[in-house]
Amino acid sequence: MNFILDNIFVVAIAVISGGALLWPALAPRGKRATALQATQMINRGKTLVLDVRSAEEFGSAHLRDAKNIPLADLGNRIGELEKSKNRTVIVVCQSGARADKAVRLLTAAGFADAHALEGGQAAWVAAGLPVTK
Repeated sequence: MNFILDNIFVVAIAVISGGALLWPALAPRGKRATALQATQMINRGKTLVLDVRSAEEFGSAHLRDAKNIPLADLGNRIGELEKSKNRTVIVVCQSGARADKAVRLLTAAGFADAHALEGGQAAWVAAGLPVTK
């Protein structure tokens, strides 16, 4: 106890640092799906694959039948997805960070079943799953 009182600033810095490290894990995120779960959803049918990467990234390789709307344009172009509101939506980006933002936008727009592909396109390719160019 004396150590804590004598070194209150060191203890405070340690507690704040620990909290900062835990924050990303505790921050609210949208739903996520692993590559296996995404494959199962796609195989069940009635699933929209939405790629939120840039057109250049999308052109290099993407999931089969994916629709490309860059994240920067998603807010303005979300009306294009209106027909898919009742379908499962799998959002893909390169590593998963942009997909989380897109899932939050879609959820706010009324898409009930939107999932970010965990690990993004990189995880999909690492799992040896097919892509098209």
